[in-house]
Amino acid sequence: METTSTPTHCPYCALQCGMNVTPAPGGGVEVTERPDFPVNRGALCGKGRTAAALLSPGVRLTSPLVRSGSELVPASWEEALDRVAAGLASARTAYGPDACGVFGGGGLTNEKAYALGKFARVVLGTSQIDYNGRFCMSSAAAAGTKAFGLDRGLPFPLEDIPKTGCVILVGSNLAETMPPSLRFFSELRENGGTLIVVDPRRTRTAEQADLHLAPRPGTDLALALGLLHLVVAEGRTDEEYIRERTAGWEEARAAAMAHWPEYVERITGVSVPQLRKAVRLFCEPETAMVLTARGPEQQSKGTDTVGAWINLCLATGRAGRPLSGYGCLTGQGNGQGGREHGQKADQLPGYRKLTDPAARRHVAEVWGVDPDSLPGPGRSAYELLDALGTDIKALLLMASNPVVSAPRAAHVEERLRSLDFLAVADVVLSETAALADVVLPVAQWAEETGTTTSLEGRVLLRRQAVTPPDGVRSDLAVLHGLAARLGVEKGFPTDPEEVFGELRRASAGGPADYSGITYRRLAEENGVFWPCPEVAKEAVEPAAEGAVDTAAERAVEPVAHPGTPRLFLDRFATEDGRARFVAVAHRAAAEEPDDEYPLLLTTGRVVSQYQSGAQTRRVPELNAAAPGPFVELHPRLAARLGAAEGDPVAVVSRRGRAVAPARITTGIRPDTVFMPFHWPGEGRANTLTNPALDPTSRMPEFKTCAVRVEAVGA
Repeated sequence: METTSTPTHCPYCALQCGMNVTPAPGGGVEVTERPDFPVNRGALCGKGRTAAALLSPGVRLTSPLVRSGSELVPASWEEALDRVAAGLASARTAYGPDACGVFGGGGLTNEKAYALGKFARVVLGTSQIDYNGRFCMSSAAAAGTKAFGLDRGLPFPLEDIPKTGCVILVGSNLAETMPPSLRFFSELRENGGTLIVVDPRRTRTAEQADLHLAPRPGTDLALALGLLHLVVAEGRTDEEYIRERTAGWEEARAAAMAHWPEYVERITGVSVPQLRKAVRLFCEPETAMVLTARGPEQQSKGTDTVGAWINLCLATGRAGRPLSGYGCLTGQGNGQGGREHGQKADQLPGYRKLTDPAARRHVAEVWGVDPDSLPGPGRSAYELLDALGTDIKALLLMASNPVVSAPRAAHVEERLRSLDFLAVADVVLSETAALADVVLPVAQWAEETGTTTSLEGRVLLRRQAVTPPDGVRSDLAVLHGLAARLGVEKGFPTDPEEVFGELRRASAGGPADYSGITYRRLAEENGVFWPCPEVAKEAVEPAAEGAVDTAAERAVEPVAHPGTPRLFLDRFATEDGRARFVAVAHRAAAEEPDDEYPLLLTTGRVVSQYQSGAQTRRVPELNAAAPGPFVELHPRLAARLGAAEGDPVAVVSRRGRAVAPARITTGIRPDTVFMPFHWPGEGRANTLTNPALDPTSRMPEFKTCAVRVEAVGA
């Protein structure tokens, strides 16, 4: 019998690796290689290879659940949707529209993210919507928008990385978070380029580097400023580029010159010779890139930190030129598209600003509503979660697990428990879903069609390969059913291609213009890079020699826009086309060590788990490889504690206490401890983390907080 494979994309990170889903002999499905997709060329990490395990009815939810006393019990879809609509309507009637909150996820497809934002603003009339992507790359987005006038994770495709001369990779352990992408950096070095990794830990990624800089957590801003100081002092600036393509250099230069190398060494712990070597490696080639990830971004000064790294690119002429530039390595599968189309507190579809009257008119016309009826900007993610049970009485949550993933997680869990009503739509019974009044089992990944936008800005088509189990519906069907129950009969179709058609119209003319993208193009072209307007230009056949050239005698035909793999080559997306330097100065983390809490905690991921672990912890092969949390300690710190490998240790911050086995390594600074954040319970790293927010991006300071470590008796 002939076996039919369905080409699609991985359900996990923002690489969105290509894969095939193929029926397996004897039933079920398996993931097989798809070499035609250029990002991974068939290679898959362990999470991608085992993704089919999530389709098993024994792993995921297959029936709605409603709360009866202290337990969740199965219910019909009609009862479940009725309860959700009643819970939302009751809060809205008693306290007003903003008493209803909506919290989304960076794993939702573009269609779902778009429909969720529309549902919040049109059906509920609430401003209180945000999503867990706020915890991903919001600082990079804010800095990129300030500097370039536009935020897209990478302004160039991954295939450009091996062709550049040097990459500075700041705060990314992509060997564990995005393993297939490591190939691009290996090829960079094979081609004679150099890799500089900035990370407080000697990670698997840092081991691949030509130069590893290990700054004290929370000092990436000082490091970037120190490098720029040396660029100026050593005469390595590109004055012609600065003059012709930028603005604000004098102020940024003055700010950087206050960060001389010895001062930066004292702040960061990175030696002056290492600083000088980094500048030489970065500046000597004709082309170079800086790529940031959560390390510098998840700080209470993350926007300024990313801005300082962008300044380094601008001062050396390394932005808006081929094989050069600044980029951000987006984390979540659709972290890019998820905020472009309306589930972020301050944005409308197409990356339009919610405060822009023209943007409100355009989107309102597509939605068929009065622009004045659209609410204004709401709270950011952590601020929204912090307001639960006080200002916000009812919450609809989709595809997120803040009980594990939010900072100050014990407090967030308390706020969730204090709600009058909580509804969760998810694939599995996550720790957050277990607190809900109603849980809605929704389709996932290979069970439905939809689009995502990768870290490259490449819009991709995920195709349905299997039928969802009985009792499971799509998120679009959930929103359709709730909208109808809340009095909006039209405007929430369940067909994803129909939703995408409306998204195209809503995004048309906006910064993230998808209007020229169709499902057919995505299937035929292996994705399309935005911005992609509906029509690029008119193709005109020239008149034959000697003929009268009249418009009537020329064949005029619209030509599809090819998409935009590489941004800013001609001009930046600012009003005058110039990139903006931003004058920034180092400042301390929101919480620095003291006598009571003398160490710094930083958090991150491991290769076999993903985000809050709600799905990967249910895959036996992944769980066997990474069964639980741990605390990474330097041998000197372990000796002071009297802790041996595997001994339980407690990490204590001002917000709580977490206990996990010690993992002793020389690959971490003696003043720093590390915990992965994938697990709930006593080893929950985010019990400890600090919700101090960046003033611009509203990103919490996940990456550094003051802690002490204590030995725990056997």
